[in-house]
Amino acid sequence: MTYLSRIRINPLRAESRVLLANPRAMHAAVVGGIPGSPEGERVLWRLDADNPHRPYVFVLTRSKPDWTHVVEKAGWPDAEGEHAAVRDYTPLLDQIATGREFAFRLTANPVQNTQNPAKPTPAQAARIADDSDGKRRRGFRMAHRTAAAQLDWFLTRTERWGFDIPVSRTDAPAPGLAQTTADSGPGAEKRAWEPNPAREVRITAHRRHSFTKNGKGPRVTFHSVTFEGRLRVTNPAAFTTRLLEGIGPAKAYGCGLLTLAPLRGQNG
Repeated sequence: MTYLSRIRINPLRAESRVLLANPRAMHAAVVGGIPGSPEGERVLWRLDADNPHRPYVFVLTRSKPDWTHVVEKAGWPDAEGEHAAVRDYTPLLDQIATGREFAFRLTANPVQNTQNPAKPTPAQAARIADDSDGKRRRGFRMAHRTAAAQLDWFLTRTERWGFDIPVSRTDAPAPGLAQTTADSGPGAEKRAWEPNPAREVRITAHRRHSFTKNGKGPRVTFHSVTFEGRLRVTNPAAFTTRLLEGIGPAKAYGCGLLTLAPLRGQNG
């Protein structure tokens, strides 16, 4: 069985500030809610902080979790209301069918792999310089920095994820965003653009994360992007797999969880 949880976070508490600022700390708190050993279980989570005064954490688990420790340290343990809602995910999975449409939200880590970064960091430059034996080296994972490149990363992968993004019913294409791209060179963020109909997707948040593991060692840095819009299921099996296993890298740090909501006027 699979469960989707929604946990209320009190941003004014000291423990909350640690969790909200450090994805590694939040990951540890999430894993702490799974009974027994969490090894071998895919856990997906996402922080939604649209309202900075009342952020929520969504968590998808195979085991039924207990969020008492999070509520007591980072929530409102003595206040009224549902502090940690845990719902069976099966009813939603039963609705997945070809042609079915949903509103969606996804926070992801859009990246590309390249052999030759346009602007390598000192560490990357040193690795390139040391790699003089002529063998093909492992590529560098580089973040997409522009909104256009991030949307392109998303839209060019939806088919393999089992869904597509319908053409917008009312909105005109946003300048520079609703386009089809072509690479202008290895590892380049600069793009060549061709007009394309606007799609029912938009970027609603972008954040750069940087932290150290256990307060020491090299820094972990990555970018997260939140996409929202409307999708249509094209391959139920592939789509269900992405719902349960996540999308893209950095899943331990709050990326990859795709959540759905019914569209107005759609039954079921």
